[in-house]
Amino acid sequence: MKAVTTDISAARVPPTLGVLLAGGLARRMGGGDKPMRTIGGRTILERVIARLASQCSGLILNANGDPGRFAAYGLQVVADDVPGFPGPLAGILAALDWTAANRPEIEWVLSAAGDCPFLPRDLVAQLHEARARENAQLAVAASGEQSHPVIGLWRVALREELRHALVVEDLRKIDRWTARYPLATVTWPIEPLDPFFNANTVEDIAEAERLAALDDAS
Repeated sequence: MKAVTTDISAARVPPTLGVLLAGGLARRMGGGDKPMRTIGGRTILERVIARLASQCSGLILNANGDPGRFAAYGLQVVADDVPGFPGPLAGILAALDWTAANRPEIEWVLSAAGDCPFLPRDLVAQLHEARARENAQLAVAASGEQSHPVIGLWRVALREELRHALVVEDLRKIDRWTARYPLATVTWPIEPLDPFFNANTVEDIAEAERLAALDDAS
């Protein structure tokens, strides 16, 4: 199975592969795959794909376990190769490795949480613009006064440094990794809704239904 591809030439940004991070254990949801929950008649994952497909030069999915459960989405599923569910940095590393092996012409990977259904439609362009303007190595998203380091741009060339941090240093927190490099942060408004709202709990699903109605009407 190949990564879903699309033409983003009109976006005037460097070719960027998108990875949807769905490798978590979803303990607060009682287990299972959070992106497969349905809001507003569509799965969260379907909404994430719809937001990012036109912004990226391809999409892959980082998930562990049986990849067949995602077959309906037509995405290449890439598992962590660092054992023990070490968190989203392992998913980012897996995406960087996959890109280097399969899309060597691409220098940048965008990571996004697979449970964020309302991602900005200009996410990739804004992150690249800030990165270039500030001569940064990495770029991450923010909203309100909160940073969302799981949603960011990663240079494929840094993958061996990331592997060393994960495997040798046992580093787990994304913000500790990004602190090592010049970092650009782009902040989005939270009205009428926070574009980085994520469904972490069962209660969040009810709020997501309300926000989906707003989003679908916009």
